[in-house]
Amino acid sequence: MAKEKNLRTPIVCVMGHVDHGKTSLLDKIRGTAITEGEAGAITQHIGATEVPIKIINRVCGKAFKGKFKVPGLLFIDTPGHHAFTTLRTRGGALADLAIVIIDINEGFQPQTIEAISILRRYKTPFVVAANKIDRIHGWNPLAGSPFVDSYNRQPEHIRSHLDEKFYEIVGKLYDHGFSSDRYDRIRDFQNNIAVIPISAVTGEGLSDLLIILLGLAQKFLETDLEYHATGPGLGVVLELKEERGLGTTLDVILYDGEISVGDMIVAGTLDDPIITKTRALLKPRPLSEIRTEEKFKHIKHVTAAAGLKISAPGLDRAISGAPIKVVTKDTADEISQEIRSEIEQTRIKTDNTGILIRADTIGSLEALVNELKAQEIPIRKADVGNISKRDIVEAQAQEDPLYSVILGFNVDISPDALEELMNCDVKLFISEVIYQLVDDYTDHVEEVTLLSEKQKSEAVIRPGRFRLLLNHTFRQNKPAVVGVEVEGGIIRTRLNVMKENGINVGLIKGIQDKGENVSEARLGSQVAVSIDGPVVGRHIKEGELLYIDIPEKHAKIVEQELIGSLSPDELKTLESFLEIKRKGKPFWGK
Repeated sequence: MAKEKNLRTPIVCVMGHVDHGKTSLLDKIRGTAITEGEAGAITQHIGATEVPIKIINRVCGKAFKGKFKVPGLLFIDTPGHHAFTTLRTRGGALADLAIVIIDINEGFQPQTIEAISILRRYKTPFVVAANKIDRIHGWNPLAGSPFVDSYNRQPEHIRSHLDEKFYEIVGKLYDHGFSSDRYDRIRDFQNNIAVIPISAVTGEGLSDLLIILLGLAQKFLETDLEYHATGPGLGVVLELKEERGLGTTLDVILYDGEISVGDMIVAGTLDDPIITKTRALLKPRPLSEIRTEEKFKHIKHVTAAAGLKISAPGLDRAISGAPIKVVTKDTADEISQEIRSEIEQTRIKTDNTGILIRADTIGSLEALVNELKAQEIPIRKADVGNISKRDIVEAQAQEDPLYSVILGFNVDISPDALEELMNCDVKLFISEVIYQLVDDYTDHVEEVTLLSEKQKSEAVIRPGRFRLLLNHTFRQNKPAVVGVEVEGGIIRTRLNVMKENGINVGLIKGIQDKGENVSEARLGSQVAVSIDGPVVGRHIKEGELLYIDIPEKHAKIVEQELIGSLSPDELKTLESFLEIKRKGKPFWGK
């Protein structure tokens, strides 16, 4: 009995591509229980929702069979991969189980691939929820029913259409190294991924999903779910937030032990950990009151697993993804050193060369480092936090232009760093998808390499500028295809393009004149241009003037050796181009 008492609630992270239904699924789980008249029994935590076993029993009805020892399920509300990579402990991920949610009509998307890659790396058991079956044309919903009951009520052609979409997902999972099938056709759940068709809107398949999760927790995780109910609390920082009257607070997932008001805690930072005492512990009020002005209530004590808000002096330097631990005066220094060592292990530096990377949390940084290492991309520096001016200066100092690059995952760039970036040749890529960053860099390397080869074999790149025509956007991105008019000089394919503020926005992939592919266009020509990199309406806009981004060595040759051969429009374009480049760097190209 003692073992069952100390069986922690499994932590379940919901992952998937944007708009595939992560939030809708959690809302449905909460809403269904409220409909059952049990709103107060669901505990709304910071960043998490705890659903007790008795509520799952009631929601699942006759599908709930067998005896489960786990007390329920703790669903993490923080969006997608951010939650998973943030919720980590030394040696792996904190989440016990994961749900990868996929829109059955759209199939695999970039963040889907990223999610299963992260899950494989951390060896985390997961199931796939094939969501939005209610969007299949002609589907006749049976609200709240098990999937098989709804499936058997559909006409044969609707079932065939769903099967076709379903097995596309199974095929994609196979391509990524996973054997999978529909949950009711699996006998060996340890070696096969269960795919559960659901609707987060109608609740179809919801009971199946909950039962499968409970079964996995019971069968494979029981020994890992033991916790010390009276031990010192161990947790992970989700976010830092400013709360009126409280100052900086930490949203924390407590995964072991307990914490009380007045406890001494240690929280990780980028340098010396913070040692402080808890002033207040808070959690949201019941779901029915969550929209009231007084959102949080004060509590004296919390036992794992739970999400909570901690108020304490001096929390400003804490970082997302860092460990937080309850300590005593005797253990504070030792545990502080352990936390500092753990965080320092995430800072990757090579001796001499490589790119610079930044990420929003320790876990995100680790995930990005792992992907870059898999591609054998050297890293000179890796750190948590926004991109600084110092990062730009360090990247600029790299002798190899392939390494004058900064990758930023889910971070911002400071104003002084942005100003510095405009006056140098450093390439910056920022994205919320790790795979996108890696792809952006490998594409950049290919482009730079190709351009370098072209520069060796062809004439020096000459000045050129063109304006995006109004109402002539044929494609917004990947690549952007727009109608333009050349206003000076000459534009060619495979050349980089920059804005009037000096920021490089992409590469000209192709030029079409009256439907025919051409390699160049000159003054007065109206042509269609495809540009790889920007999104029309976000990075570039109709009516905007863009310049060919001439490399510094070429600009020097054009200005000093070819100036006499330039046409008037080329000369005017060159002057404008050099004025932009030399705005903050007067000796550029001289």
